[in-house]
Amino acid sequence: MLGALPPARSTNALFWWLHAGGWGGVFLVNYFSALANGKPAEYWTVLLAVAVTGFLGTLGLRYLLRACGDRPPARVALLMIVPAVLIAASMGLTYKLVTDLEWCRQCLPFTGFGYFTYVISQLYVVVGWASLYLVMTTWRKLRMQTETALAATAMAHQAQLKMLRYQLNPHFLFNTLNAISTLVLDRDNATANRMVQGLSAFLRHSLDADPMQRVTLKQELDAIGLYLDIEKTRFAERLRVDVEVEPSCWQALLPSLLLQPLVENAIKYSVVKRVEGGMIGLRAIREGDYLKLSVIDDGPGWPELEQGGMPTDSTPRGTRVGLANTRDRLSVLYGVRQNFELRNRSEGGFAVTMTLPFEIEGMS
Repeated sequence: MLGALPPARSTNALFWWLHAGGWGGVFLVNYFSALANGKPAEYWTVLLAVAVTGFLGTLGLRYLLRACGDRPPARVALLMIVPAVLIAASMGLTYKLVTDLEWCRQCLPFTGFGYFTYVISQLYVVVGWASLYLVMTTWRKLRMQTETALAATAMAHQAQLKMLRYQLNPHFLFNTLNAISTLVLDRDNATANRMVQGLSAFLRHSLDADPMQRVTLKQELDAIGLYLDIEKTRFAERLRVDVEVEPSCWQALLPSLLLQPLVENAIKYSVVKRVEGGMIGLRAIREGDYLKLSVIDDGPGWPELEQGGMPTDSTPRGTRVGLANTRDRLSVLYGVRQNFELRNRSEGGFAVTMTLPFEIEGMS
């Protein structure tokens, strides 16, 4: 992932370092090259004056390039031709001025052809400076656009996860509050108090938990335990819970309250609608690099369910929300690395099986 863009102040300081270092390097390279070609040692006065002219000229060119920054690159290149020629010509005039004033007594002044060839040679330097500046500023703009897009995607991603995570089925709250009200009317205050405390603990956990943070399977099952304690108060012996977890899976990480809507669906369609109640099973096994979680029941199942697919349009409306919510959360978090399967059990009942990457705290 790309790092954060440097602030404007440090970017500006970087320009000055590169600008000064670049022209300083041009001066040194030209000076050592001149010495190697037999120029006098005092030739540095000419080259220093020329480098200072280039330094100041391209500094002005920078502001012109910034003013044209929103135009197409081809048009900017055309607009830079005249300023680049003028800067190169100014550098040639500086050379002529220094030699005419005899700051370098052993340096010969330009002839007409010599002046022309010198301007052409310096034009390459100015064009190189402008090209490098355009490349760096264009790269920085593209990087900024990329990071803006990544930030927007991350914000949308987090907003979607929070929306999915905070969808709490109002039927659960309604049924629980209705059961508490009935207990109060029946003067069963002790049971009503237990349900209020259980509801308070569950809501506190569900609202305080960070939807962007993963929890261990043990923490997830502890939270589901708070929910099931409330339901056990409502259904008593009619609700039976069976948990089977491989020892290696207790510390596996998964999204918080991922199982709650699936357990709620199982209770709604396996326990509530049958006088004898039903069994809710929670299973967790490890298969290589993946964690497989299952929520099963021994209810009537869904005869109309297409094998391996999501509920069809003929499926009752209320059954689709919790399943779609869970499927979407897995898809957003894990993409193609997850699988969400619905099926009717051969021994009777219904099963939801989720496969996601097996990860524990500290794994890279």
